[in-house]
Parts: sequence; C-alpha cells; structure tokens
Amino acid sequence: GSPGPSSDHSSGASSPLFDSGLHLNGNSTNTAPSSPSSPIANEPKYEKRWIDTLSVPLSMARISRYKAGTDKLRSNAFEVLALDGVSTGILQFYTAQESADWLRAISTNISDLTLQNMKMANKCCSPSDQVIHMGWVNERLEGTDSSQLYKFKFLALKGSSFYIFSTPPVSTLDWVRAEKIYNLCEVLFKIHKLWLADDCWLQANLYLGIHQDFDLEDQRPYCFSVMVGHGKSHYFNVELGSELAVWEKSFQRAIFLEVQRTGSKTYMCSWQGDTLCFTVDFALGFTCFDSKTKNVLWRFKFSQLKGSSDDGKTRVKLLFQNLDTKQIETKELEFQDLTAVLHCIHSFIAAKVASVDPVFIDSQSIARKYMYSN
Repeated sequence: GSPGPSSDHSSGASSPLFDSGLHLNGNSTNTAPSSPSSPIANEPKYEKRWIDTLSVPLSMARISRYKAGTDKLRSNAFEVLALDGVSTGILQFYTAQESADWLRAISTNISDLTLQNMKMANKCCSPSDQVIHMGWVNERLEGTDSSQLYKFKFLALKGSSFYIFSTPPVSTLDWVRAEKIYNLCEVLFKIHKLWLADDCWLQANLYLGIHQDFDLEDQRPYCFSVMVGHGKSHYFNVELGSELAVWEKSFQRAIFLEVQRTGSKTYMCSWQGDTLCFTVDFALGFTCFDSKTKNVLWRFKFSQLKGSSDDGKTRVKLLFQNLDTKQIETKELEFQDLTAVLHCIHSFIAAKVASVDPVFIDSQSIARKYMYSN
C-alpha cells in the first residue's frame, strides 16, 4: 500500500517499510510523491522480494569446522564450500545446538545429493564397476618443517579400486585423472580416533578398552587411515562421526564385493633361490606352486592358518596346522611388496568370515559401537 504522510521528510532515518524488506519500485527515495495532483500515476508501487546475498549449491559441496591451518574447531561455527570453491564464509551461530542442527541439516542434504550423483554415475557403469561410496575428507600432509597440514581430498570406492581426487569426478573421463588409485584387495582400513579429546574422550577409551597411548597423532576427532602397498598410508579426517561410520561400512562392503568378484589373487615370490607363485583363493585358501613347472608345493585352507610374522620388509613366515598330524608347519616366503600381500590375505579372510557370519562385520565396527553424531 501507499505510505502515509511523512511527518519529517528531512529526517535521515529509513522508513519501517524499507527495514522490513519492502522496497519502492522505480523510486529510490523514501519520501512521499512530489506531485500530489496525479496520485494514481505517481503513487509508488511496493514489491516484496528475497534478496540473496550468496547462493551456494550443495551438490558436491563440503563443510569445514576448523580454523584455517590449525586443528582447532570453531566455536558454534562452520563454513560451507561449493564445488567451484565459492564459500559461505564463516557461519556463526548463537548456540551449540543451533550450530549442530544446521550442520546436520546441511550435511544430510549434501549426502542426499551425493547419493543422487552416485546413482547417475552407476547407470553408465557395469555391475562390476559400481560406485559404492564417495565424499570429501581432509588428508593430513607432512610439511617440510614437520608441521601437520590438512588438505581437502575427494575419495571414492568404485569397482575394484579406491580413488583419491583433488576435485570430484563429474564426468566419465575424470575417473582416470585421480591422484592415486589402489586395488581394494590390497588396502587396509583403520580407525584412529572418533571424538573430541574432552570429557567424552576418557569414557570412550574405557568403553572400547583403548589404551591412553592410542594413536593420539593430532587434535582432530573422527580420523582414519588407509594403509596401502610398500608400507605407505594415507591419514584422513572427516567432520562428523556419522561420516566415519559410513566410510568404515563402505570400505568393508567394497572390499568384500571385490574379493568375491576377483575370486583369487596370485603374487610372484621367492624362497631359497626358487621363483614361486603364491595364490590366495576365496574357495581354496592358500596355494604355493612352482612358477616354471606349475607343480603345487603345498596348499592350506584359511582355517589352517594359525599365525604369521614378518620382518617388515620382504619376508613373511606363515604358520599352518597340518590336519593329519596336528603339527604346525612354517612356510617362509619373500615378496617384492610384502604389505600388499598381507593386506590381501587380511581382505580374503575377512570376506570369508563375513560370508559365513553376515553379522560379523557389524560386530567388529568400532565407529558404530560408540559414536557421536555431532
């Protein structure tokens, strides 16, 4: 409607209509019309509209709760960054509950949109090359001055591989541009820390039976590492405990599917100058045969493996129980990439147990035993 007569046109104070979001259409002042002789033609028209200061798309977006360059969480605040790098800036809330509510809501929307992107990508992929999970994490980088730095990375579990990207793959061609690609049978997922090192940290340790010297490598909660070949590893941190639980479950599922899909893995090895082949088979267990003659030297089931030890470099001792004599037989082998072989053995045994006892994986989940959602 029309504004009433102004009692003080010379005042610099703005009209309450302007303060409430009502703006004159075609008139930049807040004074009454100057030509009262033609009220209809000169009467200002008001329209109400939302004014977006900034719009940040949540598809493939990421959240940051940490002060830049530190391990310190912001107090009741976080930042949202879009795929193209556009940032909301630091969003500060009055209470921890408000911050948690908004954090959960935005995180849920991002997860739902990521799931939609996965479904679209999987329509173009074969059944053996489906995307199991993907999302943003922080990777810890060791600086030249030994300082701990974190950088955003995008991880994906797809088909037979674990991918690490600097930016999310948005097309089919992007999948070959990953920074790192590892075979899922040869990686090992390990949770380091779940929650803040405050009053709940001691309770968490007691609940899980974790000793006080348990991997306190930095001040960030919700950390995990993925150990790969040649003794190397990647150390990651996520923003929410619920994300950590999803990554743990997704790695278990992706590795299980890949073991079943692959069926067996064979590695070249040597012992006392002889070149041998060592096979881990989902159905048969362990087999060692001569690479030239193909003669089988020995074969044991998974259940017969009673222990192992290695020198951390190339050599491993596998202890098997002979079913006839009940005696322990030691088999010693040397591998070029011992870590990859040990991870593969772990993956096949875990998948074998999971196939026999479907609830085994859930019973072993650290993140879901004791998890804080915020």
